[in-house]
Amino acid sequence: MSFDVTDLSALEILDSRGRPTLAVTVRLADGTTARAGVPSGASTGSREAVELRDGDTSRYAGRGVLRAVASVNGEIAGLLRGRPWDSLAAADLAMIALDGTPNKSRLGANATVGVSMALARALAAAAGIPLWQWLAPDGVTPSLPVPHFNVLNGGVHAPNDLDFQEFMIAPLGAPSMPEAVRAGAEVYASLRRELTDHKLSVGLGDEGGFAPELSEPEEVLRLIVGAISDAGYVPGPGGVSIALDPAASEFRQPDGRYKVAGDLLDSDQMIDRLAAIAAEFPVHLIEDGLGEDDDAGWIALTRRLGDSTELVGDDNFCTNPAIIADAIERGIGNSSLIKVNQIGTVTETLQAMAICRQAGYRQFVSHRSGETEDSFIADLAVGTGCGHLKSGAPARGERTAKYNRLLEIAATSRLRYGMN
Repeated sequence: MSFDVTDLSALEILDSRGRPTLAVTVRLADGTTARAGVPSGASTGSREAVELRDGDTSRYAGRGVLRAVASVNGEIAGLLRGRPWDSLAAADLAMIALDGTPNKSRLGANATVGVSMALARALAAAAGIPLWQWLAPDGVTPSLPVPHFNVLNGGVHAPNDLDFQEFMIAPLGAPSMPEAVRAGAEVYASLRRELTDHKLSVGLGDEGGFAPELSEPEEVLRLIVGAISDAGYVPGPGGVSIALDPAASEFRQPDGRYKVAGDLLDSDQMIDRLAAIAAEFPVHLIEDGLGEDDDAGWIALTRRLGDSTELVGDDNFCTNPAIIADAIERGIGNSSLIKVNQIGTVTETLQAMAICRQAGYRQFVSHRSGETEDSFIADLAVGTGCGHLKSGAPARGERTAKYNRLLEIAATSRLRYGMN
């Protein structure tokens, strides 16, 4: 489907943490208009595409994005307007070439991804089909993903002493999307009661999960298992399971060891601790269980747990097709986290997911800690049939926007629910 861009603009808005980000609006020649809000991460891999910030300490402590806004309103608008485009991929590749750097640092990945997302949404609307359907790759059957709700936060997402960053619940055994969302909300409410009963804080972290003053991940897991049971669900794959994102790069020490609740662990000891957790608790997924540069550890972890546990690379994969292909060849992990802003265009995101599919690696679509009300990733997870999505707690508008979008899609389609 060829298209012409008649108008393209961006403005500086706030994300869910009160920090600046972009909103991009595009208008096509047929009058179709679409908007995209750009997410922003706190726990980031070193090889992510670069989010362009102003560095002007007199505004937003240097975090302003007026330079990225200028990239959209200036060079990118000049590139895309006034000529026909035969596909989103052609426009995305042209933006990559215009930027001219390996990590989109000149124009800013936050600029290119906003344009790419807005274009995809506009093209779907112009075609008269839902975004999820427009995003579906050839030969892929769309499906409704299992929502992975972040119910308790630590690491850089919360002001507590808990080193592990995310504790998620996943209604693997739910019969439908509405029942999955209900389970998430009910367990979240049950966990609030558990924490209150233990006289622990129910203040929230960046992604809507509770942020109590706990330090031992095992103690958190015991509370979550109790909350699942108290809410009337069975802990485990037949009911509500647990997923972890330790974000281990954040607590890896300069000497290569990992500091967890005061313990200093080498890679083998960290693997032993993760294996013990997976054996004791109903944990089906571990994301970033080791540091992004601990390749030998990742290979050993994959050999140890890869047959029973989904091992998701995030900081070490960065949604980068070339990096993921290399990791697959080396036996690192068995799944990749997918963040559109981590690579900077929708086209490259779909390429990364295709590489995973072809190798038998799973794909786990994800939000960021700094979010907007944009629900693009819900459609992406459905269209690509990846099976699971995380968007934070079943609370706070920027998080529930994604889950509510899944409910809308479920109500207007006959798609299968669940992980493959």
